[in-house]
Amino acid sequence: MAGNMKKKAERVEAKREKRPYAVARYVRISPYKVRQVLDLIRGKSVADAKAILEHCPNGGAAPTKKVLMSAVANAEHNQQMDRSDLYVAACYADGGTMLKRMQPVSKGRGHAILKRTSHITVILDVKNTEGVN
Repeated sequence: MAGNMKKKAERVEAKREKRPYAVARYVRISPYKVRQVLDLIRGKSVADAKAILEHCPNGGAAPTKKVLMSAVANAEHNQQMDRSDLYVAACYADGGTMLKRMQPVSKGRGHAILKRTSHITVILDVKNTEGVN
């Protein structure tokens, strides 16, 4: 029994993400709105992504910037990486649970209102600078 648990722990550790990342869960904004902002920063350096998010008028920019800065802090603190070498390797927004509300309408009926939440993930990686003098 213990041998199987050790094997499972090894498999889980092998599949675990090695790159620095951060996740914000149950953010009270629709994932559709967040994905528009994430498309702007995907593949950009951390400095460029931060500047884009600071000047972006979309509502999803503020929580995305928080997640980005958290991922940068994780990279610096946990893996001793330099901030200037990092870029946004991957970022995505998955749908979270929905808050379900009812809007009363005529004749005693009601329409469902779904207040959506998001799980925002930002994964960073180091720029490949091999071969550059």
